[in-house]
Order: sequence, then structure tokens, then C-alpha cells
Amino acid sequence: MEKKPSLLGGACIIASVCVGAGMLGLPSAGAGSWTVWSILAITLTMAVMTVSGWLLLEAFKHYDLSVSFNTVTLDMLGSKVNLFNNLTVYFVGGILLYAYTTSFGLILQGSLGLDSNIASVLFVFVASSVVWHSTRAVDRISIVLIATMILTFVFGVFGLTAKIDASHLFDAINQQGQYAKYSMALLPIALTSFGYHHSVASMRAYYKEERSAKYAILGGTLIALTLYVIWVLSIFGNLPRSSFGPIIAQDGNVDVLLKTLGGVVESKNVAQAINAFSMAAIISSFIGVGLGVFDYLADLFHFDQSKTGRTKTWAVTFMPPLVLSLLFPFGFILAIGYAGAAATVWTCIIPALLVLKARKRKDSAQGFVVGGGNIVPYFILLFGLATAVFHILTMLDMLPVFKG
Repeated sequence: MEKKPSLLGGACIIASVCVGAGMLGLPSAGAGSWTVWSILAITLTMAVMTVSGWLLLEAFKHYDLSVSFNTVTLDMLGSKVNLFNNLTVYFVGGILLYAYTTSFGLILQGSLGLDSNIASVLFVFVASSVVWHSTRAVDRISIVLIATMILTFVFGVFGLTAKIDASHLFDAINQQGQYAKYSMALLPIALTSFGYHHSVASMRAYYKEERSAKYAILGGTLIALTLYVIWVLSIFGNLPRSSFGPIIAQDGNVDVLLKTLGGVVESKNVAQAINAFSMAAIISSFIGVGLGVFDYLADLFHFDQSKTGRTKTWAVTFMPPLVLSLLFPFGFILAIGYAGAAATVWTCIIPALLVLKARKRKDSAQGFVVGGGNIVPYFILLFGLATAVFHILTMLDMLPVFKG
């Protein structure tokens, strides 16, 4: 009898998809809402994103186990909606590659004294060569990177938590501080940090049924939430709220956050561990996202798996984000925010629409069903639309934005 895959294994897969460079943007994006409201916003986002993944499982139950997100969307919502969904998937992948390229270049500039543009070019050519080589190469390097992230995160965060100052954590110096109004601007960045939905079909195929996949998704998002809360507490407990002004003025760039953190951390080893974690997170996320976009574009353009075909796919995957990074090096938070706004399409809006359509079938009550009736998908839909609108309003300076 074939052994059933463990729930812990699936949960770790989901967590590893979520946790990455996106979490580096949470402290700067949450500086306005600060500790309590940031944790509330991140927790709400986690709950919504968990349930929206379950909605996909409910929609997928009517199809073969090998079915993809793309196939189900095309079949149920038509070619135009599917095209728009695919465009947002590519946009999110492209904007994340762009953000990671810019950020890593700036970090190398700060640590090695290299010109940021030269550093970005070197980073892209070295990291993308792993994706060009093979998925197996990505698999092997990812194990090393994740091990590095775990070790440096544990060591770095342990060093930070030991030095948490409650007066910083609860902004005691600012008795008249306002926090709740800034939490809306955090939602797009928080949403990006729980973007695992392209892996839902893989989870269903992995467990060969929906119920186990449901619990693996919940386990994965809970692991991610726990890590994010520890990370936010560690940063906000060491840096006073007022110190985020210069970081936000530099568009929330990761290198500025790390430099500011290094200035208050007494232990050089802890500061180096946080730096190493950040670099490993960016490389890991770059390679992971890059592989997804690489496979997506290879399928879209029908490029074969020969060296020539893979080189063509490599060029259309990695060159546009690199060129844009060199010409228009926007800040990390800005880019992650755009990714979050676009990701609402395939993490909230499409899952809700798929389930509402699937529930019109006569056999919709059979098999896996997310409880709560149609109120649940409508709430997920509303949350997705609201998050996208919040980002647009933030860009137009129509929402409160914390400046420090």
C-alpha cells in the first residue's frame, strides 16, 4: 500500500512558497500601523488567503487530479478572463524579479562597495544560470538556500528577540500616536507574503484528494504567519518607530533597513546573520519566482527544452526585469505593493468567481465544500478588490501614508 504524504511535508512546501524576500518588506510597510495593527492586518490576510486557497480546491474537485489553475479558469470563466488572469500572473512574477534584482544590487553595493548596477547584472547572470541549467539545479540550490535561511533566521532573530525593548515595541514615547489608519496600506504587501495559490493544484495532486490538501495549506500559512509575527516583533522591538522615516524616504529599500538595524544591534554576528538571511531570502525567492516565470513563458511561446530554446526562454524571462531595474530602480516596497495589487486577481478574485460558478452545478454539494455558504467567496472577492483599491489610493496619496 502506498504511503500517504505527510501533512507536515505539504505544509512546509506551502510555507517555503510564502516565506521569502516578501517578508523583508513587512517592517517598512507596517511602520505606520506598528506592532498591534500590523499583526492584526497580517493575521487577517493570512485567514483570507488560506480560505481563498480552499475555494480553489472546491473548484478543482470537478476535474482530474492533474488539472492546472490555467485549465480550470479557461474552462469555467472563458478565454478572456483566463488571459487576464495569466497576464497578472506574469506581471507579478516580472515585478518581483525586478524588485529582487534592484534590492540585491543595493545590498551588494553596501557590503562590497560595488556599483549597484554592476552588482545587479552580476546577480542576475549568476542566479538565472541555475534556472537556465535545469529544475534539478534549482531544487539542489534551493535546499542549500533554505538551510541557510533557517540557520541565519534562528541565530539573527534570537539575537534580536533577546534585545526587544517594550517601549519601542508599543511606541510608548508617542502617547498620541495613530496606527489603525495606516493598516490599509500594509494589506497589498501582506497579501504578496501569502501568495502560494499557483501551488494549490500541485498540493491536490500530491495528496490525491482535497481534504488533506486543505490542512496542508492551513499548516503552511500558519507557519508563515508565525515567522512573520516573530520577524515583525523582532524589528519593531529593536528599532523605534521614528527611525523608519529615513527608510521610508528611500522607498523602503532593504539595504537601508539592514543598515539601520545594523546601527542598533550590538552584536556584529547578529547583524551579519540578518544580512545573510536577507541575501539568502532574495536569492531563493529570485530563483523560485524565476523558475515559475521561465516555465510559464516556455509554454506560452512554445520554446523547446534544447539549449537554444532554454536560452530564448531565459532571455524573455530575465532580461526585461533587469533592464527595467537598471533604468528605473524604484523602491522595494513600491514594487511589492504593485505585485500585491495585481496578485489579488489570482489569489482572491478568480478563486471566488470559480467557486460561485462551480456551485451552480447540480453536483456541487458532493465532495469537498468550504463552509459558510456564498458569503465566504463574496467576502474573499470584496477583500481582493479592496486591497487593489487601497494600493491605487496609496499611489494617488488618497490614503494615509506614514512618513516617519
